[in-house]
Amino acid sequence: MAAEDKLNETDSGPTKRILLVDDDAEIIESLKFALGAKGYEILVARDGNQGLAMADREDPDLVILDMMMPKRSGFLVLEKLRQSRPVPIRVIMITANEGSRHKAYAEMLGVDDYIRKPFAMDRLIESVNRLLA
Repeated sequence: MAAEDKLNETDSGPTKRILLVDDDAEIIESLKFALGAKGYEILVARDGNQGLAMADREDPDLVILDMMMPKRSGFLVLEKLRQSRPVPIRVIMITANEGSRHKAYAEMLGVDDYIRKPFAMDRLIESVNRLLA
């Protein structure tokens, strides 16, 4: 994507684009609302395969990735994103899974943040703001 295409100018420069990859409609809607209100442009994919295709096509600034999804898990998406990009894309993984092994594996794959559901929206927004600063 050309730099000019990203210049939806705000006071702080181009609008940051976030790709939400989750199969839960309620989570998608609440994240779209909360992050959209902060001025982020939100893209949505409802499974792992669609998420990878959109990440390649849309080149978002950040991916918020659910771990458990149809077609391709968040781990497989994260693995592929890490292998296919010269400059790693920022990734926040969200999950209802309690296991510490999953967190350790996500960190080994290079996730930027790992947030367990249910989470406070402020916690997620703080992480997004920090990673996109």
